[in-house]
Amino acid sequence: MQKFVSYLPSRAAGVKLAVAWIVVAAFQFGLHSLLGPDMSVLVALSLFAILFGTILMAAFGAVHEADELAHQLGEPYGTLILTVSIVVIEVVLIVAVMLGPSASATIGRDSIFAVMMIIMNLVTGLCLLVGAIRYGEQEYNAPGAITFISMILVFVGVAFLLPNYAGSEDGAFTPVQAVFVSILFLVGYAGFLYLQMGRYRTDFVQPETGSMRILLREARRREAIDHQAQVEGGDSTLKHAITLVALILPIVLLAHDLSIIIDYGVVAAGAPAALSGVLIAIIVFTPESVTAVRAALDDQAQRAINLCLGAFVSTVGLTVPAVLAVGLITGKSVAFGISETETVLLALTVALTTLTFMGHRTSATQGMLHLLLFAVFGLMLFTV
Repeated sequence: MQKFVSYLPSRAAGVKLAVAWIVVAAFQFGLHSLLGPDMSVLVALSLFAILFGTILMAAFGAVHEADELAHQLGEPYGTLILTVSIVVIEVVLIVAVMLGPSASATIGRDSIFAVMMIIMNLVTGLCLLVGAIRYGEQEYNAPGAITFISMILVFVGVAFLLPNYAGSEDGAFTPVQAVFVSILFLVGYAGFLYLQMGRYRTDFVQPETGSMRILLREARRREAIDHQAQVEGGDSTLKHAITLVALILPIVLLAHDLSIIIDYGVVAAGAPAALSGVLIAIIVFTPESVTAVRAALDDQAQRAINLCLGAFVSTVGLTVPAVLAVGLITGKSVAFGISETETVLLALTVALTTLTFMGHRTSATQGMLHLLLFAVFGLMLFTV
């Protein structure tokens, strides 16, 4: 009996699980029938609030469990679990919209592009700014950051720019190109992970310095982890892993219902189609964004960078092949080529991020510029 109790989630996680699965049951056995093109605005808003809140709550819970695993396993293994968990949620939501009533051909592109602007500009800017306000300049490992940026440059260049010149006329890869691009992305990402967790592992951990502040912080963190491990015992890792999966499943089951309401809302409001991708990006990356900002506030600049840049590398490296595979299997059209305006924003984002992380210390000025660029993205979203 005591062995079984050790696998039960914490009280907070248990509440999230109970609420999430109650909502799943409600939609499976009644509320789903209210969804449709003839539903009223009031019904749509009410159901959207329920679904959005539940999925966001479950995502926060999943990120918390992944973060617990991250602390137990250390870097970069922990951050990898966190980012992969987020990518799974993102792929589920994108596929739900792809297979929904509107069958959006650009939802994968719009979601990934929105993730890039949110993570690499909004969240990165906030991390740099709040870290500078609290601690001044923060140190990080430049080789790791440059490696992330190099991966991003190649992945987004192939995914977003190449289809406009080498694909079909609608900015999509041909079937043969889609297969080879998917394989190359997966091989490239797997190779990156192998090197990240092996020979170049030290490039992605907080650099050792003589700063007493950092030494004391690391000592306190290790003491807290050791104490937690002693209290929870050897079953802690498995418990968090089970809870993580149990929190992701409701998101999977509710994703299709949310996609119906998103389609309805975009059409009814006359909003730009790309807004669907922005909503998915917000749902998926809000919890991880909060985690990254907290890391910056805790003087863990390297962890914040791993979360921000590593999250986007995982997003492109795994989501693009997943979306292309779904398109090939279902026969759905998948367009990844971006517009001229988005191309300019992409170039500015990659260039600014490269300049930001070429040194070994963060800068508040760079953080301000990232936030400015995100504001431009928001302006272009509704005015172009």
